[in-house]
Amino acid sequence: MERKVAVIGVGHSKFGVRSDATIQEIAFEAVKGALEDAGIGQKDIELSVVGTAGTRTYELMPAVPINEYAGLEEKGPLRVEAACATGSAAVHTAYANVASGQVDVAMAIGVEKMCEVETATSMAVGGRAGNYLWEFHLFGTSFPAYYALHATAHMAKYGTNEEHMAKVAVKAHKYGAMNPNAHFQREITIEKALEARVITWPLKLYDCCPISDGAAAVILASEDNVKKLKVETPVWVGAIGFSSDTSNICRRDDYVGLKAAVRAGQMAYRRAKIVPQDVDVATVHDCFTIAEIMAYEDLGFCKKGEGGRLVDEGQTEIGGKIPVNVDGGLKSKGHPLGATGCSMIYELTKQLGGEAGKRQVPLKNHVALAHNVGGTGHYAYVTILRR
Repeated sequence: MERKVAVIGVGHSKFGVRSDATIQEIAFEAVKGALEDAGIGQKDIELSVVGTAGTRTYELMPAVPINEYAGLEEKGPLRVEAACATGSAAVHTAYANVASGQVDVAMAIGVEKMCEVETATSMAVGGRAGNYLWEFHLFGTSFPAYYALHATAHMAKYGTNEEHMAKVAVKAHKYGAMNPNAHFQREITIEKALEARVITWPLKLYDCCPISDGAAAVILASEDNVKKLKVETPVWVGAIGFSSDTSNICRRDDYVGLKAAVRAGQMAYRRAKIVPQDVDVATVHDCFTIAEIMAYEDLGFCKKGEGGRLVDEGQTEIGGKIPVNVDGGLKSKGHPLGATGCSMIYELTKQLGGEAGKRQVPLKNHVALAHNVGGTGHYAYVTILRR
């Protein structure tokens, strides 16, 4: 029988261009914070799961040096990767080991050092996250190009426009300015977003997330250990839904949403026995502003085609129907690939604990949701937390 699992500690490094630290040092910032948050030491961790894509760093196999530097060299027998959803894959792996009874306490470490290569190289590496032979090799696809395809399809079918996407960017920077861990900590105006240079039309500079370094860590424990550690109000993992899709997007039925995200969300809702309306706060995968709008719809926060209207009405702000990405999201907080999924759990754990400060969302049901996508829907994880 599957055991109940709780998040008992979270840690987070500063996101950004971290030329001041190695990948091991950045990872340890998050590990140290998580251990202190949980009130335990390295000796109490039975399994360390490192999530890192590792495609833009000098350490091609970084899990071993990361675990060694963090004092977990005996606890780290694996590394996981799921492109941009790598952090959630690490959380899911740690969760599954605790839920199954393999271990009682596990840590997921999500980390990435992406700023060691020039932008052109990073873009080329990212473009290979789809189908290399049939897309990147033949057409030179990049991630802005992939999501521009989604944006134009959504615009043509539902009337979504550039101003809707700009409003998502403005919201992201508004909350990123309040987040000391964020890569970008400055607000922008809608005029600045709309007038920015085009990256791949209709996506402009402020529609795109930055290339970032950073780490986040999550400690998970069984119900018995929660009691042993006397955690008074634990954050429970209600469910984790997951799915994947074809690597070749030319084989997909349409481009106005991500089927893997829809399926992962439905699985998570079913397993947690909730509906979208029960969610108090969400973090969604806004690698590009159109991705956030599609996520509203894929997760059932609104009907298909109504994501733009949700933005217009301010329903995804604090005080709205469903506050989304009030940590700045990938767009402003940053998107170190391996760290993002763990960073989402960090934010939601703080929200459910009432520890988010100026960004605190009023809680009604004490239910939170993390939506993490790898590639353009090649992977998807949806995690439900509750307190």
